[in-house]
Amino acid sequence: MATMDDKALFVDTNVLVYANVIETPFHEQALAVVNAAHQAGRTIWISRQVIREYLVTMTRPQAFENLPKNTVIEQVDQFIERFQVADDTTAVTGQLVKLMGNFQIGGKQVHDANIVATMLAYGIPSLLTHNVKDFQRVGKMIRIEGIDSA
Repeated sequence: MATMDDKALFVDTNVLVYANVIETPFHEQALAVVNAAHQAGRTIWISRQVIREYLVTMTRPQAFENLPKNTVIEQVDQFIERFQVADDTTAVTGQLVKLMGNFQIGGKQVHDANIVATMLAYGIPSLLTHNVKDFQRVGKMIRIEGIDSA
């Protein structure tokens, strides 16, 4: 299951939202970084969790006008076509439990820890996110690339 691709990149939900909604404050940065990763030939990963989070975010009230639900579903179909999709597996759960035992993680932080667990289980070395601070506690286990620093 683990990839040996040192350039592989996992994309966090917030980056997908920013890249796909023009009205968001980091739209241009997020879109540029994702496009640059694609053009550089990096393997781009998301997970089933990221897909669920994207659907939640894009269908609840926001500061920006929500896209029609059919459009959001079409976007998800495009993500599945364009990116590698990591499944939640026994290996992911094992990594999550290990992380929770080794770091101060609880509550909502479990969602971010599960992203890291997915990356570790699949051998994905780098995470692209806007929420760099949320991942700093595990920064020695993965490379963190912010959309404004990548």
